[in-house]
Amino acid sequence: MLRPLLPALLAALLLVGCGESPEPDGAGTTDARWVLTAPVESVTRRGAQVSGTVQARFETPLAFQVTGRVQQRRVDAGQRVAAGEVLFTLDPRDFEQAARVARADLDAAEAELATAAAETRRNRDLLEREFISAQVFERVELAEASARERVQAARARLEQAENALDYATLQAPDAGTVIEVQAEPGQVVAAGAPVALLALDGPREIAVQLPEAVGEPVSGRIVGGPGRGRGLVLREVAGAADPVTRTWPARYRIEDLEDGDAAAEPRLGAVVRVDLNLDLDGPPMLQVPIGAINERGEGPQVWRIVDGRARPFQVTLIDLDPESARILADLPPDAEVIALGTHLLESGMPVKPLAVETP
Repeated sequence: MLRPLLPALLAALLLVGCGESPEPDGAGTTDARWVLTAPVESVTRRGAQVSGTVQARFETPLAFQVTGRVQQRRVDAGQRVAAGEVLFTLDPRDFEQAARVARADLDAAEAELATAAAETRRNRDLLEREFISAQVFERVELAEASARERVQAARARLEQAENALDYATLQAPDAGTVIEVQAEPGQVVAAGAPVALLALDGPREIAVQLPEAVGEPVSGRIVGGPGRGRGLVLREVAGAADPVTRTWPARYRIEDLEDGDAAAEPRLGAVVRVDLNLDLDGPPMLQVPIGAINERGEGPQVWRIVDGRARPFQVTLIDLDPESARILADLPPDAEVIALGTHLLESGMPVKPLAVETP
């Protein structure tokens, strides 16, 4: 589209290089910079093409329930695992020692209970023969009850110690694919700190970021990448926008293949291109040259000439291709934007549109 304009642009640059000073006119001063402009085109509002990533419906962070030092890592990122397969183990020595101490405490408590129970039986005989008072016998019974409580407490501590020993081995809760590993042998990990991320087998979804102007399209399809031809159905949209990108994270469920295309099953983490069905009653969609889009940390914007000076205007970027970009913006139908070199512009800079006669 810009190819016929290049000779005129080169001629203008040569004039500047040779010291030629253009005559002042109503567009600015003699030091105004020449810029190439292009008209904004209106396009039919049909769909929005955005990029997304393939993710599992359920992604489970895996963590130990106890603190310890990692002894073994038996999986790598991208490895498939079966339900119950051992993924990590902690150094078990401290847990084994704690279990032995708890077992010894239980044995001692049970021995004390046996002694207290024998004492109760002897004192019961003495009470029946009236050799001791009822008050003395009650103290003996209380001692036996206390010994029995100590046995129950020691048994509970032993069960906790044995559970901790079992927790030193981390197993896969279900079949799936390990997509991230965050711990290595020798590393001390805290209880609850994720050491791996497991994508469970089952449905696959496409995660995308929806601009506010696009709304919440309920359907679409994959048009590029693995799984091309599959339909998409909206499953969920985040309740709040991302604080950095100001877009809404959304998940689309992948439907069955359409038209019988033999597309490959999308792999986890693959980047795909999706075409989302937009509301035809929404605001008009505009098309500008790809060079007109500028990003300076404040969101996409285009530049226009207003009273002889360059001014930025915020836009919503819908999609783009190697030559043009589709946007949503509050621009008049006959608007023109600066098509090249927008990264060199500053707000309020004097500029002149480059007058080019099209053949």
